[in-house]
Amino acid sequence: MNTRTYSTRSTTTTKSELIEQLATKLPHLLRGDVELAINSLIHNMTHNLATSGRIEIRGFCGFSITRRDARMGRNPKTGEQVSLPCRYATHFKPGLDLRERVNRSRAIYPKIKDH
Repeated sequence: MNTRTYSTRSTTTTKSELIEQLATKLPHLLRGDVELAINSLIHNMTHNLATSGRIEIRGFCGFSITRRDARMGRNPKTGEQVSLPCRYATHFKPGLDLRERVNRSRAIYPKIKDH
């Protein structure tokens, strides 16, 4: 039996929606300045992950890079073995404050779907 509940609103916020929300909340800033700030933040975070491999924002989250060793996989369609090369993946770890706020919000907004 499926016990998941679904919200009637979208549960994903896009970058352009985030920019619009911030521009609305900060009317003294031009929308272009808000967009520049968001784009600069994303660029700097990407650059720092690529060069140092770690970002930490106290209370909010941490990002790190993990190495995935080369391995043998299978093509799910044919079952044929395939060599998968070494790769790097981004790992997100929520901070304590973020985890607590999300857990509290589940009691207030129970219609957001759980996986």
